[in-house]
Parts: sequence; C-alpha cells; structure tokens
Amino acid sequence: MIRQRTLKSVVKATGVGLHGGRKVTLILRPAAPDTGIVFHRVDLDPPLSLPADPYAVCDTRMCSGLEQGGHKVGTVEHLMSALAGLGIDNLHVDVDAPEIPILDGSSAPFVFLLQSAGIEEQKAAKKFLRVKKPVEYVEGDKWVRLEPHDGFRLAFSIVFNHPAIDSTSTRVEVDFARHSYVRDVARARTFGFMQDVEFMQANGLALGGSLENAIVMDEYRVLNVEGLRYADEFVKHKVLDAIGDLYLCGHPLLASYSAHKAGHALNNQILRVLLEDKEAWELVSFDQEAATPPAVSHQFAPLAAAFA
Repeated sequence: MIRQRTLKSVVKATGVGLHGGRKVTLILRPAAPDTGIVFHRVDLDPPLSLPADPYAVCDTRMCSGLEQGGHKVGTVEHLMSALAGLGIDNLHVDVDAPEIPILDGSSAPFVFLLQSAGIEEQKAAKKFLRVKKPVEYVEGDKWVRLEPHDGFRLAFSIVFNHPAIDSTSTRVEVDFARHSYVRDVARARTFGFMQDVEFMQANGLALGGSLENAIVMDEYRVLNVEGLRYADEFVKHKVLDAIGDLYLCGHPLLASYSAHKAGHALNNQILRVLLEDKEAWELVSFDQEAATPPAVSHQFAPLAAAFA
C-alpha cells in the first residue's frame, strides 16, 4: 500500500519574509492521517487556521498565498513544493507572520528541515487526484494543460528575451518516474531583475529580497557571484513553483502537466477548471502493490530509498 506521510518530530526555522522583509519563525508539526496541509497564523489572537485549498488562493502576482477573513499566509509555494516532492500528506505549519520565510529562494532548505525532522509513514492509504480527461486554461499567449497520466510529469517552457536566460535551456521536462525531486528540482531558486526589485522595494514590496535568496539579473547578466545551480535553473524554478501550486489541491496528482509562460495565477486557474469538472478527475488509492502504476511506485518508494 502507498501510505500517507507526516513528520516524526517538530522542527523550527527562522528567516526573512520576501515581501515584508521582517523576521519570520516557522514551526512544522506532525499531523494525523487525512489532516492535509494546514497553515496556522499563530501571531493572531485567536490563531487562524488556513488549510491548503485552491479556492483560498489570493494575490498570485508574485507568489501563491492563502487568505481567510482578511488574513493571509503568503509565499507558500516553495514549502508546498518540498512537501509534494517528499510525499508529505499531513502537516501543521505554524507561522508568526503573513508569509512563509523565503530562506534561499528555493525548496532545498525546506527539504533539509523536513528530512531533519524525520518522515514517517502512517496507517492510511495515500489519496491521489487522478486526471481522467484533458483540461486546459489559456490566457493570451500563455497556457497550461493537465492530461491523464499514470504518474506525475511536468513540461514547462519560458520566454523572457533576456540574454542571461536565453543562454540557458528555456524548456524542461521532469518526470518523477525517472527524476528525483531532491536532486533535480529542489535547489532551483526564484529569480528577478534588478530594476524590478528596486521598483518593488520603493513601493514597499520585496523588502526581504537579496542576492542571498534569489537569482538577480541586470540588463545583461546574472549578478550572483556563484552563478547558477542548474544549467536550466530559470525554467526549473518554474517547475518547482508549479509543483507547489498544484499541491494546494490537497493531494498528489496523477497527471501530465504542461505549460507555456504560465505562473501562479494560471496554475491556480487550471486547478479550478479541473475541480469544477466532476468528470475530469477522481480520488484513488493503491492498496495492492500489483495495482500500483510503476511510476507511482518509483516516486513514492519506501522511505529508506525514497530520497537518494
């Protein structure tokens, strides 16, 4: 049986919020089977709980955030991506600010935190959201599509007309029947342009942004002295974001995702299109090994071998 997962112990981290620029404390706690991923604003009185839910997503201009009753938890996508990549179904996320800390701009620090806490399987079957028929969302020259697939793979292409980006691969495909989230995706950082950062900071946004937590470019080149972590880091970060955005549906997907010039807004829209067509999806579990698609067995291998 492919089982649900949570953490073995509590783990804590502190960092800076990308947009508010203030110190944020993050605590990750184990949760019971079928809890899902639940964010808690513990700085509010009383604390406010915001479960992962595509219909609670707000402000997708520069991140994915959740909102309830006028209160938000922003920049959830990198943590959600790590949770999806490690197959964690159930978790309480305590945060004392309106956003998750940006850390180094990738999912790698969250992967480290989760693995440090330890991951354990639970006595409940993992529930997958299986796409049964193709769905698509188009906005001008941008589009995103989900199609049936016995596993989870993503194909993404970007166009930025910038020499630093155009000199790298602008299209990537990640198939978790063959690729490792930890090795092949998790270290890809968010990126931006110096002129945009300066404009946003002058207007009270991206106050925590720096070369320590993003790839930053001027008109011609990457300004980070260490360069890129992957030859295709720009487009691979878009895949990292998409994995996190899609996991807000509450279950791992069995689907083929493809997108061109998409971002947080389109990722959220395709989830809504999918969920609103009751004939386009179903929830499934795999109780018997013989019935489990090989790609699923590979992606959610026993914990001892899962994160090589």
